[in-house]
Amino acid sequence: MKRSRILLLIVLLVVVPATLFLSTRLPGRSYYLMSAIVALEILIPFFAAYEKRRPQPRELVTVAVLSALAVIARVAIPLPNFKPTFAVIMLAGIAFGPETGFIVGAIGALGSDFFYGQGPFTPWQMMAYGVAGVLAGFAFARGRLPRKNWIMGLFCFLCTVIVVGPLLDTSTVFLTLSKITWSGALTLYLSGLWVNLTHGAACFVFLLLFGSVILEKLERVRNRYGMMESDENEDGV
Repeated sequence: MKRSRILLLIVLLVVVPATLFLSTRLPGRSYYLMSAIVALEILIPFFAAYEKRRPQPRELVTVAVLSALAVIARVAIPLPNFKPTFAVIMLAGIAFGPETGFIVGAIGALGSDFFYGQGPFTPWQMMAYGVAGVLAGFAFARGRLPRKNWIMGLFCFLCTVIVVGPLLDTSTVFLTLSKITWSGALTLYLSGLWVNLTHGAACFVFLLLFGSVILEKLERVRNRYGMMESDENEDGV
């Protein structure tokens, strides 16, 4: 496995959760500091993916544009909870690899919260949104899953309902319950189910209609400039 993938898993499974746990123990507006720390942490596997060369400006611009699109997908659509944000993030992961999907998701969450308001939930959102890009990046690498619209849409729907949504609901459990109990946690998870289903449906519809078109454009950019190579031409995972 590539060094960047090992770092990605360490950051995702150990470093960021430890930071989130610490954020629940700090008083006041420490979430500003925690958001900044998480943002720095997600840069580690992203820049490690370049191995011995520095990222070129066009690669950083591409990441910035994709992050902006993730923000727009969440902010610009007026329908409550019907946001194809995770679809954009997963397309970034599919086209450019899980490291890029991770940073696009995390920065997309941070950027959109400038419109909705920052809070102690922001670092949690950064991790959860980043997970969406990571899962897609791994699942569709090296032809593991066909890059067909309905398959990408179904994958995004299931990830939203089963993984990403519950991660966001977990932040609600930790941040709102003074004493965590099974009944209290279950109530919050069930209350968030409809929101997760709506998010997942939006992603499914978006990818069903536009998935292959957008992915083709992203892959054309990647192949033309040889930037942020995915797993397709590599021996490792």
